[in-house]
Amino acid sequence: MAHDDGAGAGGAGPESAPPEAGLKANAIGFLDALVIGLNSTSPAYSLAAVIGPIVALAGIYAPGVMLASFVPMLLIAAAFYYLNKVDQDCGTTFSWVTRAMGPWAGWLGGWAIAMTGVLVIGSLADVAVHFGLLAAGLDGWATDDVIRQGLTVLVILAMTAVCVIGTEMSARLQDVLILAQVFFLLVFAVVALYRVYAGTSSLDAIEPSPTWLNPFGAGGSALTGGLLLGVFIYWGWESAVNLTEEVENSATAPGKAGIWSTVVLLVTYLSVGFAVVAYAGTAFLADNATEEEAVFAVLAHEVMGGWDWMVLLAVCTSALASTQTTIIPASRTALSMARRHALPPPLAHIHPRFRTPDVSTWWVAGIAIGWYLVVNQISENALLDSLTALSLLIAFYYALTGLACAVYYRRHLFENLHNLLLIGLGPLVGAGLLTWLLVKSVQDMSDPANSADGAAWFGLGPPLVIGIAIAVAGVLVMCFWRLRDGRFWQERRSVADPDLVHGRTPAPPGP
Repeated sequence: MAHDDGAGAGGAGPESAPPEAGLKANAIGFLDALVIGLNSTSPAYSLAAVIGPIVALAGIYAPGVMLASFVPMLLIAAAFYYLNKVDQDCGTTFSWVTRAMGPWAGWLGGWAIAMTGVLVIGSLADVAVHFGLLAAGLDGWATDDVIRQGLTVLVILAMTAVCVIGTEMSARLQDVLILAQVFFLLVFAVVALYRVYAGTSSLDAIEPSPTWLNPFGAGGSALTGGLLLGVFIYWGWESAVNLTEEVENSATAPGKAGIWSTVVLLVTYLSVGFAVVAYAGTAFLADNATEEEAVFAVLAHEVMGGWDWMVLLAVCTSALASTQTTIIPASRTALSMARRHALPPPLAHIHPRFRTPDVSTWWVAGIAIGWYLVVNQISENALLDSLTALSLLIAFYYALTGLACAVYYRRHLFENLHNLLLIGLGPLVGAGLLTWLLVKSVQDMSDPANSADGAAWFGLGPPLVIGIAIAVAGVLVMCFWRLRDGRFWQERRSVADPDLVHGRTPAPPGP
């Protein structure tokens, strides 16, 4: 059974795996990819987790901070679009950075993507279980650690099985989950705004104003902190691009799905953000900021009364959908790395019937389950700290992708104004903003007082220690595999194919 090159777009020669060993081409369309990109960000859960902290920072200008944090995401989404246009590889950042900047940088970008999945999958499944139990009225089960953690592991296994069984099945499930999630969020927002204007809010309501969209209204420090949170709430849309080898019109549709995902997210976040701030007022949200997603459960009861289960179910379906879709970038990146000899060849195995990367998918799920269970034994705060460490990895590989876009297209940037602004300056500005956020995050996380419980690990905040540990582990694994199998490190940097850049069909290779 072939395990490496044949797992992808197909190697050449009599020893290659047959075409059916590759990922299933044209398995899903643009809308399916868009839905998967949306669900990967887990909009209802993301709102539940950050609305309190953002309001605590920015007050009534929380919607403006959400708007400002959209800017670097849109610029990086453009980088994903243009890089995917000339290189449709499910490894995305790994493949593109390798081609533009060399194997060492590419490998570290791939490692960062894989580790984000490991850190967050368990937490997402835990939130899905917790809010699902609350929606069902099983509050006692929701507070029982053994029951909740056991159900969380079962959810991860079930979502992994869906990913392995097929991309089409994954997409159908995602369609249902996003419809339920968006419907419940819109009902919540409409009811909240109606009660504000009707004067029946049970909290300190404020009538909405367009001035709330000013991100500078609360001062520079509030904007800085809000942007850090914004990295988290928009992160995940690139799952649509990780499916590039399985999407119809793979050169353009996945990239467009990524861009449109960020736009739809912006509209959703601003709508619900306006409704929540208007209904509850800033004092209530700021006072309950440390409760994170629990504040959404309280708001759901305040706004919806006996119908609060709808919002609880929205958060549940949001986290459930994101549990499944977050497996996609990690598993596809591992597949891409393995078939180019950057990781062990078995990770490149494609299921002969379902034509999905079964081995890498199960490995990602297994490591994520192990991480979730071990960290929970340390403390619940340790799990929160591991999520905080996510922003380091996200900012790193997004910034790397933006830089790679400008480098890979460097010979075409001055051909016209479009290329200069959208392919060169835009991604570079996005990369610069995210690099600044990365440095700012490191500074904040170095202070133990900024961790979930104020504890210090080796004199630093636990999130920074976790981030450093992941980086060191990545360098060690990379060096070990470089000594074990050096083929990947023989790859050389290249530039975008001019024919692909200009929409021409490349000439076939000579005999």
